[in-house]
Amino acid sequence: MKRVIGLMSGTSLDGVDAALIETDGEDIRAYGAGTEISYTAEDRSILQDAVDRALDWGFEGDQPDFTAAEDVLTRTHIAAVRAVLESESLSAPPVELVGFHGQTVLHKAPKDGQAGQTLQIGDGEALAQALGMPVVYDFRSADMQMGGQGAPLAPLYHRALANKAGLGDIAVLNLGGVANVTWLEDGQDPIAFDTGPANGLIDAWCQELTDKSHDEGGKLACAGAVDLDVLAQLMSHEFFPKAAPKSLDRWDFSLAPVRGLSLEDGAATLTRFTARTVADAVRMLGEPSRVLVTGGGRHNATLMGMLEEELPRVQVEPVEAVGWRGDYIEAEAFAWLAARFERGLPTSLPSTTGASEPVCGGRRAS
Repeated sequence: MKRVIGLMSGTSLDGVDAALIETDGEDIRAYGAGTEISYTAEDRSILQDAVDRALDWGFEGDQPDFTAAEDVLTRTHIAAVRAVLESESLSAPPVELVGFHGQTVLHKAPKDGQAGQTLQIGDGEALAQALGMPVVYDFRSADMQMGGQGAPLAPLYHRALANKAGLGDIAVLNLGGVANVTWLEDGQDPIAFDTGPANGLIDAWCQELTDKSHDEGGKLACAGAVDLDVLAQLMSHEFFPKAAPKSLDRWDFSLAPVRGLSLEDGAATLTRFTARTVADAVRMLGEPSRVLVTGGGRHNATLMGMLEEELPRVQVEPVEAVGWRGDYIEAEAFAWLAARFERGLPTSLPSTTGASEPVCGGRRAS
């Protein structure tokens, strides 16, 4: 067993989550401290500029210079690791490893038999040198080289969590910038895929029309009305009929259909869009009796209420209902995956990403 810190910076660009677990990459023995370091407004601007330039680049020609963004990431991730270490008892055993996701700035799913491409920026070597401990990073590239989607990567950790809690057949829904679902059935490999936008479009709508980064608690959506014509236009996107496994970039969807709606009606329509596409995906799995929800979207009461409306026969509840740490699950997952990489164990499966075989993905900086 190793004590490992996992780090996650999501596509919402709100900050870095860091969490400590004790694990061998299979079982989870214990959970340690966790923290979130928020990005400053200036940091967010630098990271958003990196995303914008990556989208313009589109993997064509010379890669843009992401040095300024990587400097932000290195500084903030160092602060997150040190905050976790400072929260630990002085008598606690040392942390031996860090799992560093980096910041996704561009993701292009496989298409028409062509391998996909993904880019998570972040300097794993600089982080390892600053922390004085090994860092595992670049978890997604190897999977895509084997024909996989490169996402989602948390499903095997979801299975480890469910095993530890003694849970049977369940679905785990992550509502981050993008939504993804993991179906866990006893005796079977997990099935997982991206379902569509989660908070990403809602956040972008709020940022475009207000000085807020997101719809706190779903208050704007609650005050609005869903425009059914716009909802139908959103639902017509080519992503949804595709067979799983499948993945997407947060920026694969546009706000164009909701422009012209009021702030509240736009928020309501985008929130219903997330709920309906998630529900459609869950029904594709055979409609499990229980869905456990993690990610920032579980704090959006309007979104959670809409999910319950869209899935009336399913028990939808936050992961805290079974004692999991919803604010840290993705960070924990990359700690667990780092320990798994160190042992040469698979970090993704054909059933979770569509790779041609189980893949042990990552690179190690000492």
